[in-house]
Amino acid sequence: MRGLLRRPDFRRFFLALTVSMVAESVLLLALAVWVKELTGSDGLAGATFVALTAPMVLAPLVGWVVDRAPRRVLFVALNAVTAVLLLPLLTVHDAGRLWVVYAVAAGYGLSYITIGATVTALVQELVPVGLLPDANGATQTVKQGLRLAGPLLGAGLYVLLGGPALAAACALGFLVAAAVGLAVRPAPAPRTPGVNGPTETAAVRAAGGWRAEVVAGVRHLVREPALRRALLAVVVATVGLGFGETLWFAYVDQGLGREPAFLGVLVSLQGIGGLLGGLGSAAVVRRFGELGGMALGVGSIAVGFLALVWPRLGFAVAAAVLIGLGLPVALVGTVTLLQRHTPPALLGRASAALDALASGPQSLAIGLGALLVGLVDYRLLFAAVGALLVAAGGYLLTGRHLSAPPTGAPIETASAPTAQA
Repeated sequence: MRGLLRRPDFRRFFLALTVSMVAESVLLLALAVWVKELTGSDGLAGATFVALTAPMVLAPLVGWVVDRAPRRVLFVALNAVTAVLLLPLLTVHDAGRLWVVYAVAAGYGLSYITIGATVTALVQELVPVGLLPDANGATQTVKQGLRLAGPLLGAGLYVLLGGPALAAACALGFLVAAAVGLAVRPAPAPRTPGVNGPTETAAVRAAGGWRAEVVAGVRHLVREPALRRALLAVVVATVGLGFGETLWFAYVDQGLGREPAFLGVLVSLQGIGGLLGGLGSAAVVRRFGELGGMALGVGSIAVGFLALVWPRLGFAVAAAVLIGLGLPVALVGTVTLLQRHTPPALLGRASAALDALASGPQSLAIGLGALLVGLVDYRLLFAAVGALLVAAGGYLLTGRHLSAPPTGAPIETASAPTAQA
C-alpha cells in the first residue's frame, strides 16, 4: 500500500475515488428511506432498488462507451455528471414528486455501473501489473469499510439534514471527486505487443461492426481460459450468495430466537471481516494467484454458510466474519485476473459484461430464495448454498495453474494470436 501511495497519480486517483465512493454509499440507502418517509410504503421504498439496478441491462453498451473514451476524462466527467444528476432531488418535498426520485435513481444506477467499469480500466493504466493486487485491495478495503459505516452514516445524515440537503451534500462530494480527478496526469496506457492497442477494435469492426464491438467483452470472457473458469465460478457463487440473502431473517428468528434487529449485528461483523479481508487480499492473490485467491475467498464464504446450518451464537459470529472475510479476497482476485488477462481496448466491455452476467442470476436467486424459505427448512437451504460454494471454490482451485501469481511483467492473453493476425 505504501508503494502505491508513493505514486502521485494513484494517490490522487485513490483520494478522488474514496470521496466518490463515500458520496455513493451515503445516498444509496438514503433514497429508499426517503421514499419510505414520503409514502409510508415498503413496496415503493423497495422499488427504489429496482430503479437503481435496472440500468444493468445496458452494461454491454456501457462497456463499449468506456472503451471508446479516455478513462481519466471519463472518470472526471462521470463524477461531475452524477453531481448534476442529483440536483432535481432538491425539488422533492412530497410524494407528488416521487417520480423524480425514481428517475434520479435510474440515472444514478447507470452512473454507478459506468464508474465501476471505468475504475477497473483506469487502475490498469495507473499501476504496473505487479501492483494491481495492491490497488484492487486498497479499493476493496474502502468499499468494505463503507459497507460497515455507509448505511449508518447515510441514515444519520438523512435524519439530520433531510433528503434535499443530503442530495446537495452528495452532489458536492461528487464534484470534489471530479476536481481531484483532474489532477491525475495523463499518461500512455501500458502496452504489451500483440495484446494492447487498436488492433482488437479494428478486427472486431471488420468482423461485424459496432454490434460485434458491444458484445466483444462477453466473447473475451468466454474464450480466454482463465476468465472463462472465473466467470462460471462467479456466476455459481453469486447465485449461492443471492439465494442465501433471503435466509438470514429465518436464521435469526427461528435459529437464534432473536429479534430481526440482531441481523444488524451480524452485518456489522461481516463488515469487520470485510475490512480484514480487504487488507490481506493483495498478499493472498500475490501468493496464490488470482484463481487461487478466488478459491480461498469463496471457500471462506462456503465455510461460513455451512456453519449457519447449526444455529449457535458462536457459529453465527464466526460465520459472519468468515463470509465478510472471503468477499473482498474473491473480488480482488476476480478484478486482478480480469485486468491481467484483458487488453486495455477491451477491459471496459469485459468488466461491464462480468458485472451483468453475475448480477442477473443473483437477482433471480434472491427471488427463488424468498419463495423457498417459507417451504423448506432454512438449514437445508444453507447447506445447499454451502455445497454450491464449495463446488465453485473447488472448480477455481483446480484451474489455479491458469493464473500464476503476478510478478512484474504483463502476461500474454489468449486473444494475443488473434490480435497479431
